[in-house]
Amino acid sequence: MKKIVVLSGAGMSAESGILTFRDMGGVWDRYNIEEVASPLAWANSPKLVMDFYNTRRKQLLNVEPNKAHFALVDLEKKYDVEIITQNVDDLHERAGSTNILHLHGELRKVRSVDDDTLITELEGWELKVGDLAEDGAQLRPHIVWFGEDVPLIDYAAERVNQADILIIIGTSLSVYPAAGLMNCTTSLCEKYYIDPKANQQDLENINCIADKATIGVPKLVENLINKKK
Repeated sequence: MKKIVVLSGAGMSAESGILTFRDMGGVWDRYNIEEVASPLAWANSPKLVMDFYNTRRKQLLNVEPNKAHFALVDLEKKYDVEIITQNVDDLHERAGSTNILHLHGELRKVRSVDDDTLITELEGWELKVGDLAEDGAQLRPHIVWFGEDVPLIDYAAERVNQADILIIIGTSLSVYPAAGLMNCTTSLCEKYYIDPKANQQDLENINCIADKATIGVPKLVENLINKKK
């Protein structure tokens, strides 16, 4: 069975109604990224950081997976599929995909500030000052913040290197180190890039599909399933 690795970014979830840092309007205009998504922000204003992620977590309860998420589930009928996502939502899981790696953490999980292996799923959507992990330390969002290492990046690179087919969806290819994963394939890997601005990128040896995820992903999935022997 051929192996497909999917790299998904913010454009994948945006069509479900999840705003990205680069979107204008609403809650995002009230913050600079450094004020709510960095170790310094946590040290200076933990409640502000918690409130920011509480708002995102509450919003997540009101959105659903879209056609692109569900199309990737269909791929599992004919391929060994692994999803490596930059997104911190759980829409891939809720759609039914079974093999997912979250590079930048998970919004619905929290962890101890003293032991990053003590990870738990948050009940409900609200994290507060005084909510403690099992080791007695304050819980923090299970998110990789700006300025922090991406602990799973080496493992992700190994998985991409094993891919027969690489599908990149809804990312600007500008956030590193995640963007560098596309260069970890073997020379025999078949590569696709789905994004409305895909044709504006200077890329070699990759099939660019200039569509939003809900259009481009189902079409590509159908083609891949139909050509599978």
